Amino acid sequence: MSKRILIIEDSVDIRENTAELLELSGFTVETASDGLEGVRLARSWNPDLVICDIMMPNLDGFGVLQVFSSQTELSSIPFIFLTAKTDRADMRKGMEMGADDYLTKPFQEVELLKAIEARLKKSKTQTPVLESVSDLKAVHEALAFLDLTTWTGEKKTQTHAKKQVIYAEGDHPIRLYYLAKGKVKTYHTNKDGKYFITSFIQEGEFFGFVDILENQAYRESAEALEESQIISVSAVDFKQRLKENIHLEVFFRKALTSYLLKNEKLLVEMAYQSLRMRVAMVLVELAETYGSNTSEPLIIKLSREDLASRVGTATESVIRTLSDFKKEGYLDVKGGEMTLKNIEGLAKLKY
Repeated sequence: MSKRILIIEDSVDIRENTAELLELSGFTVETASDGLEGVRLARSWNPDLVICDIMMPNLDGFGVLQVFSSQTELSSIPFIFLTAKTDRADMRKGMEMGADDYLTKPFQEVELLKAIEARLKKSKTQTPVLESVSDLKAVHEALAFLDLTTWTGEKKTQTHAKKQVIYAEGDHPIRLYYLAKGKVKTYHTNKDGKYFITSFIQEGEFFGFVDILENQAYRESAEALEESQIISVSAVDFKQRLKENIHLEVFFRKALTSYLLKNEKLLVEMAYQSLRMRVAMVLVELAETYGSNTSEPLIIKLSREDLASRVGTATESVIRTLSDFKKEGYLDVKGGEMTLKNIEGLAKLKY
């Protein structure tokens, strides 16, 4: 069965030409001439993907995306902006609101077809995850768009020992980092010298890009949790790549937004959840970050101090909670290792 694509575009020529191109490519197509008509059609027709102009009468593209984002039956539909505007501020706004891609008119036919293929493929392969800490799968896919194997600029590959600092809070970011092997944590230190772990980095993930994009000093430090191999490239080269490729900037802006939303959600949950729930949330986060299958037991090597700093509590409180979880059959603790035996159970804790 062919995929169904909805085109929302007020220009008759562009709407009809794009529809013809997609129909010749094997898609089933419906069209709408403005945002309100597009939303009504999307609700009744349930398309597999939407291509939407920004500047339209009655309801513009941003308004259409807002409606999609607020309604469960529409929120998972891949959404591509198609517009003649090249203002990067508009592009960033769209990406921050949840658009999946952004094409500027006039566009090449192959460019549109590749964007559609990529969005449909991503939508097909996505599977529901445990309802705990926000996952970063979308971010990982976005960052994979920057292929270091074809990188023509200056590049370094270094091995960092366990507990070695990769970059420090307050430094000016001069490199973009990629974790080829190992584990890395990022953390923020307050004025009293206490630290809070802000994220765990997994293999195949870029890090240090947030402050490069925001053009500011590092707000956190990065440290190897175990011996790690890290590839880094010049921040200047990276920013030049963004200028040259609007799709690359789209991906990294979405990664930035996902990172900020994830941490905002985590901080809110940490403020209002019980200690048991907070410890469980972090354990599930570790399973999602470092495990290949959340239904199977996972061995984690993480100090109680690091676990406590992610949870935001005293080390003694974490130790007591882990002891309770052990008695309840959620995990085993042996020396510096934790074996998570029932990750789904931890994710579903209610108190």
